Amino acid sequence: MSDQTADDGIEAVEDDAGPKKGGSKKKLLMIAGPILALVLVGAGAYLGGAMDMLGGDEAPAEAEVHQPVFYDLPDMLVNLNGAGRKLSFLKLNVSLELAKPEDEAVMKAMLPRIVDNFQVYLRELRVEDLQGSEGIYRLREELLRRVNMAVQPAQVSDVLFKEMLVQ
Repeated sequence: MSDQTADDGIEAVEDDAGPKKGGSKKKLLMIAGPILALVLVGAGAYLGGAMDMLGGDEAPAEAEVHQPVFYDLPDMLVNLNGAGRKLSFLKLNVSLELAKPEDEAVMKAMLPRIVDNFQVYLRELRVEDLQGSEGIYRLREELLRRVNMAVQPAQVSDVLFKEMLVQ
């Protein structure tokens, strides 16, 4: 019995030794942990768009898928500017990407002006101006600038080459 009494006394002394150091941290984690988890789940749902579905808000009009509208220009064949007796020609087939579908009527009405602006510019080009990807990029940018000047206030967002032949 003396062994049991000694063990009971030791346990009693250890239990009464004072406040536990880890007890307050455990309580804090037990309270703050679930709150932090709820905040993180809520933030994730808000950023993920789940809250919009619960609120019944309609999707903004900007989220609608934009269907591009293309306007094909007639084929153009121009002689290029050259210093020698040898003639060089450029055959070009271009499609214009319109910013708004409503601008197609403006394109039809302004087609003679667009073709004229392109013809005047293209006739001043030399074969060297069209070489390499840099030359094609400059041509695209210049045609885009000219067509947008011709069809204002309508807007063309891109010039697409369907066919380009330099001979």
